[in-house]
Amino acid sequence: MGDILVGTASWTDRTLLESGWYPSSADTPEKRLAHYAGRFPIVEVDATYYSPPAERTAQLWAARTPAAFTFNVKAFSLLTGHPTKVSAIYKDLRPETDKRNVYPDDLDRQTYEEIWTRFLSALDPLVDAGKLGAVLFQFPPWYAISRAHKDYLVEVRDRCRPLRAVFEFRHESWFKGTNRDETLDFLREHHLPYVAVDMPQGHRSSVPPVLAATADLAVVRFHGHSDKWTSRDIHEKFGYDYSDRELRDWAPKLRELADSADRTHVLMNNCYRDYAQRNAQTLTELLAA
Repeated sequence: MGDILVGTASWTDRTLLESGWYPSSADTPEKRLAHYAGRFPIVEVDATYYSPPAERTAQLWAARTPAAFTFNVKAFSLLTGHPTKVSAIYKDLRPETDKRNVYPDDLDRQTYEEIWTRFLSALDPLVDAGKLGAVLFQFPPWYAISRAHKDYLVEVRDRCRPLRAVFEFRHESWFKGTNRDETLDFLREHHLPYVAVDMPQGHRSSVPPVLAATADLAVVRFHGHSDKWTSRDIHEKFGYDYSDRELRDWAPKLRELADSADRTHVLMNNCYRDYAQRNAQTLTELLAA
Protein backbone atom coordinates (compact mmCIF):
# COMPACT_ATOMS: atom_id res chain seq x y z
CA MET A 1 0.00 0.00 0.00
CA GLY A 2 1.29 3.45 -0.92
CA ASP A 3 1.62 6.28 1.57
CA ILE A 4 -1.59 8.01 2.67
CA LEU A 5 -1.37 11.64 3.79
CA VAL A 6 -4.41 13.05 5.58
CA GLY A 7 -5.00 16.76 6.16
CA THR A 8 -7.45 19.59 5.62
CA ALA A 9 -8.19 22.29 3.08
CA SER A 10 -7.05 25.47 4.85
CA TRP A 11 -5.67 26.16 8.28
CA THR A 12 -6.71 29.84 8.51
CA ASP A 13 -10.52 29.83 8.20
CA ARG A 14 -12.08 32.46 10.46
CA THR A 15 -14.47 29.98 12.08
CA LEU A 16 -11.57 27.59 12.76
CA LEU A 17 -9.72 30.37 14.60
CA GLU A 18 -12.88 31.02 16.62
CA SER A 19 -13.45 27.33 17.43
CA GLY A 20 -10.68 26.98 20.00
CA TRP A 21 -8.81 24.31 18.04
CA TYR A 22 -5.67 26.40 18.18
CA PRO A 23 -4.23 26.99 21.66
CA SER A 24 -4.10 30.58 22.86
CA SER A 25 -0.32 30.49 22.45
CA ALA A 26 -0.76 30.07 18.67
CA ASP A 27 -1.50 33.75 18.25
CA THR A 28 0.36 34.48 14.99
CA PRO A 29 0.14 33.03 11.46
CA GLU A 30 3.57 31.44 11.93
CA LYS A 31 2.60 29.73 15.19
CA ARG A 32 -0.73 28.53 13.79
CA LEU A 33 0.91 26.94 10.76
CA ALA A 34 3.51 25.31 13.04
CA HIS A 35 0.73 23.97 15.27
CA TYR A 36 -1.14 22.57 12.28
CA ALA A 37 2.00 21.04 10.71
CA GLY A 38 2.81 19.34 13.99
CA ARG A 39 -0.44 17.38 13.72
CA PHE A 40 -0.91 16.74 10.00
CA PRO A 41 1.55 15.97 7.16
CA ILE A 42 -0.34 17.82 4.42
CA VAL A 43 -2.54 20.86 3.84
CA GLU A 44 -4.39 22.25 0.86
CA VAL A 45 -4.06 25.97 0.17
CA ASP A 46 -7.42 27.22 -1.09
CA ALA A 47 -6.71 30.96 -0.90
CA THR A 48 -4.73 30.73 -4.14
CA TYR A 49 -8.00 30.09 -6.01
CA TYR A 50 -9.23 33.57 -5.11
CA SER A 51 -5.95 35.42 -5.54
CA PRO A 52 -2.62 34.17 -6.94
CA PRO A 53 0.09 33.74 -4.31
CA ALA A 54 3.18 35.88 -3.84
CA GLU A 55 6.53 34.12 -3.97
CA ARG A 56 7.38 35.59 -0.56
CA THR A 57 4.31 33.90 0.92
CA ALA A 58 5.40 30.52 -0.48
CA GLN A 59 8.86 31.11 1.02
CA LEU A 60 7.31 31.61 4.44
CA TRP A 61 5.18 28.47 4.10
CA ALA A 62 8.27 26.45 3.25
CA ALA A 63 10.31 27.93 6.08
CA ARG A 64 7.65 27.45 8.75
CA THR A 65 6.94 23.75 8.23
CA PRO A 66 8.85 20.49 8.82
CA ALA A 67 11.03 19.02 6.08
CA ALA A 68 8.54 16.30 5.12
CA PHE A 69 5.47 18.54 5.08
CA THR A 70 3.38 18.76 1.88
CA PHE A 71 1.37 21.62 0.39
CA ASN A 72 -1.27 21.10 -2.28
CA VAL A 73 -2.17 24.40 -3.94
CA LYS A 74 -5.49 25.20 -5.60
CA ALA A 75 -5.13 26.77 -9.04
CA PHE A 76 -6.12 30.40 -9.54
CA SER A 77 -9.74 30.65 -10.69
CA LEU A 78 -8.87 32.18 -14.07
CA LEU A 79 -6.85 29.10 -15.00
CA THR A 80 -9.86 26.80 -14.55
CA GLY A 81 -12.33 28.95 -16.48
CA HIS A 82 -14.14 30.39 -13.47
CA PRO A 83 -15.27 34.00 -13.38
CA THR A 84 -12.45 35.95 -11.76
CA LYS A 85 -12.57 39.33 -10.07
CA VAL A 86 -10.57 41.91 -12.00
CA SER A 87 -9.21 43.09 -8.66
CA ALA A 88 -7.71 39.63 -8.04
CA ILE A 89 -5.52 39.78 -11.15
CA TYR A 90 -1.97 41.10 -10.87
CA LYS A 91 -2.29 44.87 -10.79
CA ASP A 92 -0.18 45.54 -13.88
CA LEU A 93 -2.08 42.91 -15.87
CA ARG A 94 -5.64 43.97 -15.11
CA PRO A 95 -7.67 44.61 -18.25
CA GLU A 96 -9.32 47.95 -18.84
CA THR A 97 -12.94 46.96 -18.51
CA ASP A 98 -16.14 47.91 -16.74
CA LYS A 99 -16.73 44.26 -15.91
CA ARG A 100 -16.35 43.16 -12.32
CA ASN A 101 -15.50 39.59 -13.31
CA VAL A 102 -13.65 38.31 -16.35
CA TYR A 103 -13.00 34.98 -18.05
CA PRO A 104 -9.89 33.84 -19.95
CA ASP A 105 -11.43 34.93 -23.27
CA ASP A 106 -11.69 38.48 -21.92
CA LEU A 107 -7.90 38.75 -21.78
CA ASP A 108 -5.40 39.06 -24.59
CA ARG A 109 -3.19 36.05 -25.12
CA GLN A 110 -0.02 37.66 -23.78
CA THR A 111 -1.71 38.65 -20.51
CA TYR A 112 -3.18 35.19 -20.07
CA GLU A 113 0.21 33.55 -20.63
CA GLU A 114 1.87 35.92 -18.16
CA ILE A 115 -0.67 35.04 -15.48
CA TRP A 116 0.13 31.36 -15.98
CA THR A 117 3.86 32.07 -15.71
CA ARG A 118 3.60 34.16 -12.56
CA PHE A 119 1.25 31.75 -10.82
CA LEU A 120 3.54 28.76 -11.34
CA SER A 121 6.72 30.73 -10.63
CA ALA A 122 5.37 31.85 -7.26
CA LEU A 123 5.36 28.20 -6.17
CA ASP A 124 9.11 27.81 -6.76
CA PRO A 125 10.01 28.05 -3.03
CA LEU A 126 7.77 25.08 -2.29
CA VAL A 127 9.23 23.17 -5.22
CA ASP A 128 12.80 23.95 -4.13
CA ALA A 129 12.00 22.77 -0.60
CA GLY A 130 10.43 19.54 -1.89
CA LYS A 131 7.13 20.51 -0.29
CA LEU A 132 4.79 20.97 -3.26
CA GLY A 133 2.56 17.95 -3.59
CA ALA A 134 0.17 18.96 -6.37
CA VAL A 135 -1.68 21.82 -7.99
CA LEU A 136 -5.44 21.26 -7.83
CA PHE A 137 -7.44 22.18 -10.92
CA GLN A 138 -11.08 22.18 -9.84
CA PHE A 139 -13.28 22.89 -12.84
CA PRO A 140 -16.60 24.76 -12.72
CA PRO A 141 -19.99 23.01 -12.61
CA TRP A 142 -20.62 23.81 -16.28
CA TYR A 143 -17.37 22.17 -17.43
CA ALA A 144 -18.92 19.12 -19.11
CA ILE A 145 -17.12 16.27 -20.82
CA SER A 146 -16.00 17.17 -24.35
CA ARG A 147 -13.02 16.70 -26.65
CA ALA A 148 -11.92 20.33 -26.15
CA HIS A 149 -12.12 20.03 -22.38
CA LYS A 150 -10.18 16.79 -22.36
CA ASP A 151 -7.53 18.39 -24.55
CA TYR A 152 -7.25 21.21 -22.00
CA LEU A 153 -6.46 18.70 -19.25
CA VAL A 154 -3.45 17.54 -21.24
CA GLU A 155 -2.48 21.16 -21.89
CA VAL A 156 -2.60 21.88 -18.16
CA ARG A 157 -0.44 18.84 -17.44
CA ASP A 158 2.16 20.06 -19.92
CA ARG A 159 2.07 23.65 -18.68
CA CYS A 160 2.62 22.55 -15.10
CA ARG A 161 5.46 20.09 -15.65
CA PRO A 162 7.44 19.16 -13.62
CA LEU A 163 4.77 20.20 -11.11
CA ARG A 164 1.90 17.75 -10.65
CA ALA A 165 -1.53 18.90 -11.76
CA VAL A 166 -4.54 16.98 -10.38
CA PHE A 167 -8.08 17.27 -11.71
CA GLU A 168 -11.46 17.56 -10.03
CA PHE A 169 -14.69 17.60 -12.06
CA ARG A 170 -18.02 19.08 -10.99
CA HIS A 171 -20.29 18.12 -13.86
CA GLU A 172 -22.10 14.80 -13.81
CA SER A 173 -21.42 14.11 -17.50
CA TRP A 174 -17.87 12.93 -16.77
CA PHE A 175 -19.22 9.89 -14.93
CA LYS A 176 -22.65 9.38 -16.42
CA GLY A 177 -23.25 5.97 -17.97
CA THR A 178 -20.42 4.81 -20.23
CA ASN A 179 -18.64 8.14 -19.80
CA ARG A 180 -17.29 6.88 -16.49
CA ASP A 181 -15.00 4.35 -18.14
CA GLU A 182 -14.17 6.78 -20.94
CA THR A 183 -13.10 9.43 -18.43
CA LEU A 184 -10.98 7.10 -16.31
CA ASP A 185 -9.36 5.50 -19.37
CA PHE A 186 -8.48 8.93 -20.78
CA LEU A 187 -6.94 10.04 -17.50
CA ARG A 188 -4.91 6.84 -17.22
CA GLU A 189 -3.76 7.05 -20.85
CA HIS A 190 -2.37 10.54 -20.26
CA HIS A 191 -1.16 9.94 -16.68
CA LEU A 192 -3.51 12.56 -15.27
CA PRO A 193 -4.24 12.20 -11.53
CA TYR A 194 -7.96 12.20 -10.81
CA VAL A 195 -9.45 13.80 -7.70
CA ALA A 196 -12.23 11.69 -6.21
CA VAL A 197 -14.84 13.47 -4.13
CA ASP A 198 -17.36 12.75 -1.41
CA MET A 199 -20.16 15.28 -1.73
CA PRO A 200 -23.94 15.72 -1.71
CA GLN A 201 -25.71 13.97 -4.58
CA GLY A 202 -28.65 15.08 -6.69
CA HIS A 203 -27.30 18.46 -7.75
CA ARG A 204 -26.03 19.66 -11.14
CA SER A 205 -22.52 19.82 -9.70
CA SER A 206 -22.77 16.38 -8.08
CA VAL A 207 -20.16 13.80 -9.00
CA PRO A 208 -20.44 10.29 -7.57
CA PRO A 209 -17.75 9.06 -5.14
CA VAL A 210 -15.81 7.08 -7.74
CA LEU A 211 -12.54 5.95 -6.16
CA ALA A 212 -9.88 5.23 -8.75
CA ALA A 213 -6.17 5.81 -9.21
CA THR A 214 -5.39 7.07 -12.72
CA ALA A 215 -1.73 7.86 -12.02
CA ASP A 216 0.85 7.25 -9.31
CA LEU A 217 -0.81 9.98 -7.22
CA ALA A 218 -4.41 9.63 -6.03
CA VAL A 219 -6.38 12.40 -4.33
CA VAL A 220 -9.65 12.33 -2.40
CA ARG A 221 -11.45 15.46 -1.20
CA PHE A 222 -14.27 15.30 1.35
CA HIS A 223 -16.81 18.08 0.85
CA GLY A 224 -19.36 16.80 3.36
CA HIS A 225 -23.10 16.23 2.94
CA SER A 226 -24.65 19.52 3.98
CA ASP A 227 -28.36 19.86 3.20
CA LYS A 228 -27.55 23.47 2.27
CA TRP A 229 -25.18 22.62 -0.56
CA THR A 230 -26.63 25.27 -2.86
CA SER A 231 -26.18 28.06 -0.30
CA ARG A 232 -23.97 31.01 -1.21
CA ASP A 233 -22.68 30.94 2.36
CA ILE A 234 -19.60 28.71 2.21
CA HIS A 235 -19.93 27.79 5.87
CA GLU A 236 -23.46 26.54 5.31
CA LYS A 237 -22.32 24.78 2.13
CA PHE A 238 -19.40 22.97 3.75
CA GLY A 239 -20.55 22.92 7.36
CA TYR A 240 -20.85 19.15 7.74
CA ASP A 241 -19.37 17.15 10.61
CA TYR A 242 -18.66 13.54 9.55
CA SER A 243 -19.69 10.92 12.09
CA ASP A 244 -17.20 8.35 13.32
CA ARG A 245 -19.30 5.69 11.59
CA GLU A 246 -19.00 7.45 8.23
CA LEU A 247 -15.25 7.74 8.60
CA ARG A 248 -14.94 4.09 9.68
CA ASP A 249 -16.73 3.11 6.47
CA TRP A 250 -14.29 5.21 4.44
CA ALA A 251 -11.07 3.86 5.94
CA PRO A 252 -10.99 0.48 4.10
CA LYS A 253 -11.96 2.17 0.83
CA LEU A 254 -9.04 4.56 1.15
CA ARG A 255 -6.66 1.70 1.95
CA GLU A 256 -7.85 -0.12 -1.17
CA LEU A 257 -7.32 3.01 -3.26
CA ALA A 258 -3.82 3.39 -1.84
CA ASP A 259 -3.01 -0.11 -3.07
CA SER A 260 -3.23 1.29 -6.62
CA ALA A 261 -1.09 4.40 -6.13
CA ASP A 262 2.32 5.32 -4.79
CA ARG A 263 0.84 8.21 -2.80
CA THR A 264 -2.67 9.11 -1.75
CA HIS A 265 -3.70 12.55 -0.50
CA VAL A 266 -6.87 12.78 1.56
CA LEU A 267 -8.15 16.30 2.28
CA MET A 268 -11.12 17.22 4.45
CA ASN A 269 -12.80 20.23 2.84
CA ASN A 270 -15.69 20.51 5.31
CA CYS A 271 -14.15 23.74 6.56
CA TYR A 272 -16.41 25.08 9.27
CA ARG A 273 -15.07 25.59 12.78
CA ASP A 274 -12.85 22.58 13.61
CA TYR A 275 -14.94 19.98 11.75
CA ALA A 276 -12.24 19.26 9.16
CA GLN A 277 -9.43 19.04 11.71
CA ARG A 278 -11.31 16.72 14.04
CA ASN A 279 -12.50 14.52 11.19
CA ALA A 280 -8.99 14.37 9.70
CA GLN A 281 -7.57 13.32 13.06
CA THR A 282 -10.18 10.58 13.45
CA LEU A 283 -9.58 9.32 9.92
CA THR A 284 -5.82 9.29 10.53
CA GLU A 285 -6.32 7.11 13.60
CA LEU A 286 -8.67 4.77 11.75
CA LEU A 287 -6.21 4.32 8.88
CA ALA A 288 -3.40 3.58 11.33
CA ALA A 289 -5.40 1.06 13.36
